[in-house]
Amino acid sequence: MQVRFGHSVMEHPSEQLGELRDSSGLLGDHEALQQRMDEDGYLLMRGLIDREKVLAGRRRILEHMAEHEGLEPGSRPLDGVMGQYGKSVGMMGRKPITHTDEVKAVLEGEELFGFYETFFGEPTRTFDYKWLRAVGNEEFTGCHYDVVYMGRGSGNLYTAWIPFGDIPIDQGTLAICVGSHNEPGFQKLRDTYGKADVDRDRLVGWFSDDPQEILDKFGGRWKTTEFRAGDVLTFGMYTLHASTTNTTDKWRLSCDVRFQPAVDPVDERWVGENPINHYAQRDGAGELAQVASRRAEWGV
Repeated sequence: MQVRFGHSVMEHPSEQLGELRDSSGLLGDHEALQQRMDEDGYLLMRGLIDREKVLAGRRRILEHMAEHEGLEPGSRPLDGVMGQYGKSVGMMGRKPITHTDEVKAVLEGEELFGFYETFFGEPTRTFDYKWLRAVGNEEFTGCHYDVVYMGRGSGNLYTAWIPFGDIPIDQGTLAICVGSHNEPGFQKLRDTYGKADVDRDRLVGWFSDDPQEILDKFGGRWKTTEFRAGDVLTFGMYTLHASTTNTTDKWRLSCDVRFQPAVDPVDERWVGENPINHYAQRDGAGELAQVASRRAEWGV
C-alpha cells in the first residue's frame, strides 16, 4: 500500500518502509530483551497491556474530547470521528484527563511497571508528565530523537508509545528508523543534533519532516506496523522516529510515557505535582528557532 509519511510517500512493506519486528515472545527474559534492544533500537510488545483496560481508557479520553467539542456531533463517540472543523483538544500534561483512573490504569499499570523492572533488572520509575495526544487529519510527527526534549537525567531512559485503540497505518502509526541508534552513518547526527536541548538552545525539536531525506543522508530503514489496543512500542532516546500521516477522518489517540531505573537522576522538567514542562517557549525571549537553522553549523 502507498503510505503518506510526513512529506514523503512510501510503499509498505518495502525496503524504505518495512514491518516492525514483534518481540513479545521475549517477555520476562531480561537478557533477551536487552540484546534485542541493542540490535533493533526498539521493542514491539504485542498485547502487553490488557486490551479491555486500554479500551476503557480510550472511552474516557473520547468522552473528554466530546465534552470539549472535539468530536463530530451525532457520531458515535467511540469512533473518534473528527468534527467538521477538526477542533483540537490539548491533552498533553493535562492531569484532569491523563490522571483519571481509567487512563492512569493504562499508563502506570502493573503491566508497564512489570515489563520495565524486568527490562532494567531493577526497580523503575516513570515521569509524572504524560504526553497524551489526539492527532488529526493531515497531521504527523516529524523525525526526531527524544533526547533533545528530556536528556538531563538518566542515560537509561526509554519511551513507551501506547496506542489508545486499533490504529491502521493510514491513521498515523509510529515509525522507527532502524539503525539510527547505532549505525556509523548516524554518528554525526547523534553527536550534533543528538546533543541539543530544546530549552537551553531554544529550538523546535524535529530534525526533519521528510523521512526519505533521512534514508538518503544517513542510511537506515524505516519500519512501522498496524497497532492494536494493548500493544506497546518502546525505544531509547537515540532511536530516530516519526509517524505516518493521518489521512482519515478519525483522531489517532496515543500517549508517550517514560521509564527509567528508579535510582538514576531524573530530568526535573517532567516530575512532581506540577511538572515545569518546556520553559523556553514561554520565557518571553522570542520565537524558538527551527533545527534547520543549525544544520549547516552541525554539518548534517
